[in-house]
Amino acid sequence: MEQYSKYSDEELIQRLRAGETGIADYLIEKYKYLVRRKARAMFLIGGDTDDLIQEGMIGLFKAVRDYHPGKEASFVTFAQMCIDRQIYSAVQSSNRQKHMPLNTYISLSQEDEESPLAQAWVETPEEIIIDRENTRALEDEIKSALSPMENTVLNYYLEGKSYADIGMLMYKNPKSVDNALRRIRTKIRNYLEKKYVL
Repeated sequence: MEQYSKYSDEELIQRLRAGETGIADYLIEKYKYLVRRKARAMFLIGGDTDDLIQEGMIGLFKAVRDYHPGKEASFVTFAQMCIDRQIYSAVQSSNRQKHMPLNTYISLSQEDEESPLAQAWVETPEEIIIDRENTRALEDEIKSALSPMENTVLNYYLEGKSYADIGMLMYKNPKSVDNALRRIRTKIRNYLEKKYVL
């Protein structure tokens, strides 16, 4: 797979469309870290991490399948959007089944989740930038609701570090890390419920 590393994602997608099937595996392997990071973040506001990773991998697969190099956005931007939508859709479905409010997740787009992905991909570069800015603003507000210690734990957790690794880095035991993540989860849920539930 190293032979693919010197090409841009967009070039690789063009080669994939021409029949080089191994490229799909390379791109999925290359960007599965995005899936893990998103799944870990969404776990904090509800959801089973393994289920969310599976949903995110479906989103990544759809991105590889449906991306068109002629679009304004890069492949990685498109992949992030597909992963986000797939995971958010799973959280929404899970919340609906539990009869919980549907607005307890962060939405990056107002597009209809039920529409085909190809049809849903109509965001302009300006809309993508606005979405990113809104997400950054929301992250800043959530971080301001957390203590400095909780923010440090959250950052390490989102980087994929285990409770034991976080404990070693912060000179705390794994139980303290677990307690901090429980507090973070509660604060994030409470914040989102206040902000998004009418």
